[in-house]
Parts: sequence; structure tokens; C-alpha cells
Amino acid sequence: MKPSDNPADPFKKALAEATKTMADDPELTVSYSVDPPGMAGDTMRLPQVSRRMTRDEVLIARGTADAFALRHRHHDLKVAQKYAPTGQMARDLYEAMESARCEAVGARDMPGTLGNIDAKIGAEAEKRGYGQIRQAQDAPLAQAAGYLVRHLATGRPMPGAAANVMELWRPFIEDQAGGTLDHVSEVLADQAAFARLARQVIKDLGYGDQLGDDPDLEDESEGDDATSEDDQESPDSENGEEQSEEDDTSPERSQDEQDDASQAQISMDEMADMEEGEEAELPEGEAPLEPPPPAPHSDADPNYAVYSTDFDEEIKAEDLAEPAELERLRAYLDQQLDPLKGAVSRLANKLQRRLQAQQNRSWEFDREEGILDAGRLARVVANPTTPLSFKVEKDTEFRDTCVTLLLDNSGSMRGRPISIAAICADVLARTLERCQVKVEILGFTTRAWKGGQSRERWLGEGRPQQPGRLNDLRHIIYKGADAPWRRVRSNLGLMMKEGLLKENIDGEALEWAHRRMIGRPEQRKILMVISDGAPVDDSTLSVNPANYLEKHLRDVIAMVERRKAVELIAIGIGHDVTRYYERAVTITDVEQLAGAMTEQLASLFDSDPRARARVMGMKRGG
Repeated sequence: MKPSDNPADPFKKALAEATKTMADDPELTVSYSVDPPGMAGDTMRLPQVSRRMTRDEVLIARGTADAFALRHRHHDLKVAQKYAPTGQMARDLYEAMESARCEAVGARDMPGTLGNIDAKIGAEAEKRGYGQIRQAQDAPLAQAAGYLVRHLATGRPMPGAAANVMELWRPFIEDQAGGTLDHVSEVLADQAAFARLARQVIKDLGYGDQLGDDPDLEDESEGDDATSEDDQESPDSENGEEQSEEDDTSPERSQDEQDDASQAQISMDEMADMEEGEEAELPEGEAPLEPPPPAPHSDADPNYAVYSTDFDEEIKAEDLAEPAELERLRAYLDQQLDPLKGAVSRLANKLQRRLQAQQNRSWEFDREEGILDAGRLARVVANPTTPLSFKVEKDTEFRDTCVTLLLDNSGSMRGRPISIAAICADVLARTLERCQVKVEILGFTTRAWKGGQSRERWLGEGRPQQPGRLNDLRHIIYKGADAPWRRVRSNLGLMMKEGLLKENIDGEALEWAHRRMIGRPEQRKILMVISDGAPVDDSTLSVNPANYLEKHLRDVIAMVERRKAVELIAIGIGHDVTRYYERAVTITDVEQLAGAMTEQLASLFDSDPRARARVMGMKRGG
């Protein structure tokens, strides 16, 4: 392997390994990006470290990594959710104090993390202008509370700008919640106990109305309910004992109390009689409320019908074959990849360069300091009085992106087309992951030929007219967007499994993939459909209008393009799909598919819309 010429790469690699060790999670995925740092599940995004490796860049990257690693190690999501407040301000206070707890607990075993995290906190506080704030009401209370908890738990002074915010609010916080905060060090290691303390602090600060219900009281009430049920099921002998005790005490009750009790009993009996009468004599024309109608099967077309969804399945690829079989099928796929290795590598490198150029390479010119701009030295030679010109590299905005590949797994894709589709999904997943772009790979087919269990039920129930979709769907998740590629690499081999590829109901598959993407947190979402023609299911089309599935596909495409939350493109293999999709390209030779996918996807990241349109060469459907 050719050694990297980027002097920051050894540092990045060492920091990633140290972070995994500190988080106690060897499967953690650590990446570096110009996007804001963040962490979701097993994926951690750290600040980018440029080739210059300035001291500030290194300290901020180390501090961010330490903070995320300690939270990953010491934070239990279930406990946090149990005690989390409902109001926004209360939740901000809760989260800030919990982050401070994780950092303080980790510092007990790893004191070196304190200095790194101090650098990160100081840089963030300076960036937010905390050092210039002069009045408490202009400073964020939640941040101040988190800083104070960290200060009390570690005994360490906060860095400059952060200390300013903490000290502005400190008199108020200690006046209102000082007694509660005295016990911080005692509960640091117990997240549940600390969460209860944090809720008390929030209440002390005047935000008790945003806490919601007390989760501990809810647990007790559930226990009480269980106890009361046990009491109701107790033997008659216990009831007898209770009755005898009441009889023993009855002489001690006053006559007035007995009269009140009798009157109360009479009133309750009268109310019961009235309620029975109301139920028995319901006024004419007033029928009991009927349950609401079931939700439509399709958001795109409320009239689209499905005879039964009981036999549909959404399943992970690893659940459709044993690990050994997946490895064998993956090896078979790799054999087919051998002749294309050279072309595939060139395409992957081209896409990676295209994406990384969008991420990193941008310059500000004619600056007074920075890197000497060699391109402007000629004017200095021509006129020595001209000052030297410098340039500064800047990180351009590269929005969070998620790409979903939706692969047609129908029988007509059998052979070379499905192999090429699997190979291209492999290439794109690996390349996009290197560029910190999330990628999801989905497949769609049916569980059976000619209807399966849905059709059998329809036949058994007398063949009702216009049953709608009449087959059992199988939607396959080959790779989730958050799953590291190394864990699911063998899953793509499933496409080589004999008997997997059957019918294709494209409309419901596209709507399923769209729903999954809508729930993603990324700002930009791209859905690429790879198919070889129109939706076909013999069972459905034999008892419904001939254009039933095609009409639904058009309706779903129109909905996706109208909502504009997801960018939709399609690649047709051997068939023209431009009559369905507004942005589509048709491949007549399956050998062109890898290049087409890579080129289309790369062009989406082109900043020049005219260049993007020229590269994509998209056709509009009629």
C-alpha cells in the first residue's frame, strides 16, 4: 500500500484507535469531517485536522474525541430517556449536566482527559462569544449549569470564556440549588441517582413545570397496581377476615357516621341505576361511536388497496441465510468482480476525489497572512513595491448527506444484471463511507411466485372482486445507513442466492425507501433506484386493472418529487425508465452500469447546476 502523503493521517489514525479504547468499543467508527462534530450510535464524527496540524486543531480534535468517548462509555441511553424532562429548557439543563457527569467520571480513571476537554470547551466558548458577555441574562443558563457541575465534580477551574458564563450565573444557581449541588460528587458514578439530582436542580432553578411526570412515582404506581390486582384475587377467607375486623370496629363508630355511610351507599346505588337506564334507553338516531377507518396503505394514492399485509416482511439480509452461506455467496460475487477490478478502482477513486474536493479544497486569496500565493509572484517581480499576496485554505460547507440505493431484486434481473448491481452497490458503499457520506442499500422482491399466502387467503375467502395487491412483499435491508461497511460486506452476496429473485412491486418499495429516508437526520437525502423495467406481479395483475401497479408507481414518484425532501434519480437496465422518473438514465449494456452510477452520483455534488445537468444528461419523462 502506498503511504499517505498527508502528515495528519498518522495522528488521525492514532487518535481513532485511542478513542475506541477509551470508549471501550473496538467496533466504533471514527471519522473526520468539516461538518459539526457529532455522535450517533457506533459512529463518531470528529473535527477535521488539516495538513498543517496546528496546535489548536490537534487539541480540539483530542478534546472532542475524549468527550464523546467518555459519554459513549458512561452514558446509558435508557436511563437518560427515563428521567429526561419534557420541556426544552429543562432538557437543555439535564443534557448539559449529564455531559459534565460523564466527563467527570471518566477523569477519575483518566486524568489526562481533563486538559484535552478543557481545550475543547475553551475553544467552543470563545467561538460562541461567551467571553464578551457581561450580564447573566445574555448567557445560556444550561451551559453555565453544566460548567458548574463539572467544576464542582473535578475541582478544576473552567477555561476563560466558559468561566465567565459560569461566574455570571453562579450566584443564582448556588442560591437556588446550592444544597442539592453539594451532593454532586456522591452520585457521579450512578447515572440514575445523578438524574434524580439533576431533576431536583432543575426544579430548584424554577423549571419544575417542564419536568413532566416523576418516573420513580410511575414505577411505584405500577407496583401498586400489581399489588391491588393480587388483592382482588385473594382467597375469600381474607375477605372474611377483613369483614370481621370491620364488624369489630363498628360499635365504635358514631350513629352519624353510620347514617352518612348508608346515605352514601344509597346515592351510589341510585347513580348505578341511572347509568344502566341511560345505556338501556339510548336516544334514537344516536349510535355508539364507530372506530376510525383504517389508514390508507399508500400516502401517494389513498385508493391503492392491499388484500393482506399479514404475510409481508421487512427483513435484514443476514436473517435470510446462514453466515457461512453468505460468505460463500460473497466469495462468488468477488470472483465476478475480478475482471472489473481495474475499472471499478478507477471509478471509486474518481468519485472519492470528486466528493473530497467538494469537502476540503477552497481558498481565500489576497490575504495578508497565510500560505504564499505563488501564482501572484509575477506581479511582485514586475513591481517590487507590490506587497506579497497570501492565500488561506477554508473548509466549504458540505452538508450531511445520506444516499439510499434501492435495488430491483426481481427475477428478470437474474444473471449478469444483478451481479453488476451488487458490485456497484459494493463500490459506492465503500467509497461513500470513506467520504463520510452515509449509504443505505435496500432490495425489493416478493416472497413467492404468483401470490403466495395472500392469494391462498383470497381464494379461501371466495375470490372478492378488486382485491388490490395480491402477493407477499419481501423488503430486504442489505445495509443500514448507520451500519459500518465491514459488518455487512457479506450481505450483498445474498443477491446471488438461488430462488431469492421473484416478482417486483416497485411502488410500495419506493414508498418504503422514502419513508425510511424521511426519518433520517441528514440534511440532504438522495434516493437512487436501479430497476430493469415496469412493476410486474402476475397474481395482482390477473385480478386488477392491467395498469394497477404502474399507476401506483407513478403516483409514488409524483409524491416524492412534489415533496422535494428526497432527491430521486433512477437507472434503468436495458429498459427505458424515463417514462416514470423525471431524472433518469437508461443503460443498454450492463457493463456501463458501474460508470453510470458513479457518474450520476458524483454529478449530484457538483456546485455548478449547469455542469451538473450536463454531466447527468437527464431526460424528462412524458
